[in-house]
Amino acid sequence: GNIYHRRGLREQLAEQSRFAYAALCGVSLGQLFTGPENSVFREQYLQGLVRWLDLDESVMPVMGAFLSGLGFEGCDTFLSILQADPLLAAGATPIIQSLVSFSVKDGQYDARARVLIRHVSCLLRVCPQQLEEFEGTLVEKLEESSRRQRKERGRKLRRYLLIGLATVGGGTVIGVTGGLAAPLVAAGASAVLGAGGAAALGSATGIAIMASLFGAAGAGLTGYKMNKCVGAIEEFEFLPLRSGKHLHLTIAVTGWLCSGKYSSFQAPWCSLGECGEQYCLVWESRFLRDLGSAMASLLDGLVSIVAQEALKYTVLSGIVAALTWPASLLAAASVIDNPWCVCLNRSAEVGKHLAQVLRSRQQGKRPVSLIGFSLGARVIYYCLQELANDKGSEGVVEDVVLLGAPVEGSEKAWERMTRVVAGKIVNGYSRGDWLLGFLYRSSSAQLSVAGLQPINIQDRRIINVDLSSVVSQMHVKFFTFQQNVTSVC
Repeated sequence: GNIYHRRGLREQLAEQSRFAYAALCGVSLGQLFTGPENSVFREQYLQGLVRWLDLDESVMPVMGAFLSGLGFEGCDTFLSILQADPLLAAGATPIIQSLVSFSVKDGQYDARARVLIRHVSCLLRVCPQQLEEFEGTLVEKLEESSRRQRKERGRKLRRYLLIGLATVGGGTVIGVTGGLAAPLVAAGASAVLGAGGAAALGSATGIAIMASLFGAAGAGLTGYKMNKCVGAIEEFEFLPLRSGKHLHLTIAVTGWLCSGKYSSFQAPWCSLGECGEQYCLVWESRFLRDLGSAMASLLDGLVSIVAQEALKYTVLSGIVAALTWPASLLAAASVIDNPWCVCLNRSAEVGKHLAQVLRSRQQGKRPVSLIGFSLGARVIYYCLQELANDKGSEGVVEDVVLLGAPVEGSEKAWERMTRVVAGKIVNGYSRGDWLLGFLYRSSSAQLSVAGLQPINIQDRRIINVDLSSVVSQMHVKFFTFQQNVTSVC
């Protein structure tokens, strides 16, 4: 069947329901994307949707009013109209399927479109799992369509090439063996068919959409190879965490490497929720291992300090607030300060390079979500700051999660990031993260470190999550682990 659902929806959905569908999207776009940097996207998306639904162009002034923020009080009416339509008696899933199909039809799935779809799904009570499943189904159908068109194109090319070659040189027949046919198909199509004919064969919908959504090579991020001359960066590549293709992807960025269970970049992400494609960024492993070793040494020293000075663990969270560190702990600090400073600088450079990779659409034209902890969160922070420097970087990043981020938490810096993130920015912080506080002990920046406190900004897209209880439990476990390792050694 038609993977875009257009004909079915146009013919079966009543006109007032189609109007309510477009109006709901118009009001939602006006609410979600208020900044001037999103105005062109808002208008073009809604205008395209009106045409897609075969609504009369005369509705556009009303739709424009919805985009400007009017009509919010009409949302309940629009929802009621849609819910009363016989086509949606079993639920509003067809609306969401139609919206996804519309959003990818030109081979570009804008992150803002996906945020809109998630928002409308919520209003229509369509669960996120149904959206994920339909996106997966759509990819399968596009791949199927692409394979079928490639096969058909191959057959046409072989036929045309044989006809063309058979008449070369005044009718002399040239035999084409299987071995010769393949390179001729690849190199000779334009020569035999003419450039126009070759282009026409290559412009089939399924192939074009797949190439655009997933990158021309189809390898996605795993095919990315960093140019060896990128500044001071030694290592930068992507490893898949989950196999398969999907319409959206997540990049996870690890903050440090240590021995044992968490010695690899993939290990911290084994419990990441199963949705979309997932990759982890492999970066500067030599320096991150040095940092991990230094942290282990510091913690070893701390275990003995706790024993010697009879400090209870609960006192440590008080140290951060008081900024009074035991002299014996300060003496042990020299082991970590240098690797920490090196990694602070490297993570900023890696973040800027990640921005270039995403901007060049190495991942294809589809939404990317980013999650990172510690220095991995810092990589993401600098990636977003770099994207914010460029106009036209909107619509690439969908959601962002930063955990224990060693970055400044000023309102101005975070406000810049919201311009290039279509969905939510989650700041996971812990007031009792004594290690992060200790590393920033000599810096005035500690007064506004994102990983230690909430970001004070009035923006519904920035969500502060207090992880203090979780982190303190992890610290207790880590101390126990360290003591066990020391006793075994």
